[in-house]
Amino acid sequence: MNNIKNAADLSRRLFLSRSLKSSGALMLGAGALSSRLATAQEAVTAQASVTEQLSQAVTGEDYWQMVREQFSFPDSTVPMNAANLCPSFRAVAEQVAFLTADIDQDCSFNNRSKFSGLLENSRALVAAQLNVSADEIALVRNTSEANNIISNGLDLTAADDVIIWDENHPTNHVAWQVRAARFGFRVVSVATPADLRDPQQLLEAFVAQFTDRTRVLAITHVSNVSGIRLPVAELVQAAKARGIYVHVDGAQTWGAMALDLAALGMDSFTASAHKWYMGPREVGLLYIRSDQHSRIWPGVVASGWGTGAQTRQTGARKFESLGQRDDAALAALSVAARIHDSIGAARVEQRIVQLSQHLKSGVADLGLSLVTPMEPSLSFGVVVVQTPDGQGGPLSNRLYEQFGIAGAGTGGLRLCPGIYNTLAHVDRAVAGIKYLMT
Repeated sequence: MNNIKNAADLSRRLFLSRSLKSSGALMLGAGALSSRLATAQEAVTAQASVTEQLSQAVTGEDYWQMVREQFSFPDSTVPMNAANLCPSFRAVAEQVAFLTADIDQDCSFNNRSKFSGLLENSRALVAAQLNVSADEIALVRNTSEANNIISNGLDLTAADDVIIWDENHPTNHVAWQVRAARFGFRVVSVATPADLRDPQQLLEAFVAQFTDRTRVLAITHVSNVSGIRLPVAELVQAAKARGIYVHVDGAQTWGAMALDLAALGMDSFTASAHKWYMGPREVGLLYIRSDQHSRIWPGVVASGWGTGAQTRQTGARKFESLGQRDDAALAALSVAARIHDSIGAARVEQRIVQLSQHLKSGVADLGLSLVTPMEPSLSFGVVVVQTPDGQGGPLSNRLYEQFGIAGAGTGGLRLCPGIYNTLAHVDRAVAGIKYLMT
């Protein structure tokens, strides 16, 4: 028992903790800063290795308490709205601050040249986690931008149909309708079956809309308004058998679910680092399968593109031609990636399911109704409690003000626990719901 306690204490100090130990480093010259940068990156990698070894001795809630301690929020204001915004790992936030200060100290091309390599490092780590090639990954600004790159980049005519889910996020829903109004193609919206009991019903609802006109299937992996999870693998398989392009908005699954994009087989996939990935803000993921790169036109062409229609960028990188970027955030994405690698995608997914099921069971035990299905095959990390019309927002505000739980009023009372949440946090949320709604 003492060995486990000692290991836990050491892990709390080492678990992917602050990559920068002293603010005094920010006063160093450019050469010293570059050296310190290398040291910081090595420290993150080393700490991840030590943590993985120690985690063999620290399990259960003790392990997840160590994870919780890698975030700076106090227990008085607990985030539980991962569908919108997550806190960054402390090490990520500090790396962003460190690298931003580096640029402010010396914004010369000479000093900033290192960021090209740091960007490629982030890209390579993310690509490996998703089992795709680095050439298939563009690091853009967020899911909204990534979704619009796809909807604006595909050539469609008045003879074509685009099938969407009526629970898609507006950037994968309204964006298609706006473009359809300009170019004349048709958007077909599929509703969720009213008596939803199993994933097969969802599959059949979409397949029933496939026709010879269907060119694109644009769906959301997990709904942010109901928490319903689509059977993506089966939908991709059915659509690809008809030659239909498949785009998946994965804003509610990247960083929370173990994903193998190559095995899933979709043509494109989008997400944001500021949600379940708990990475830097204003960094988005755009995956486009290699055989589709030439098919999609970029919506923005900035310096470094080349001349005419020719681009100097290879693969999906051409979609990163967006002008000046936040180099510090793009580089710090690698810190988040290493943290995810040290924890393990399967372990993260299991924890999200555990927390969301614990939350749903607690709400159901109160005799309250859920918008989100109880069955894990039909749901994931987004949990929505049914509320009287118009009361989701006010109840969310009261839950925050009186119980320190930050949710949202989206689709009802929405609570989305991340790996920084503990079972005690979830129990507090349930206690708050009991007080406010029963």
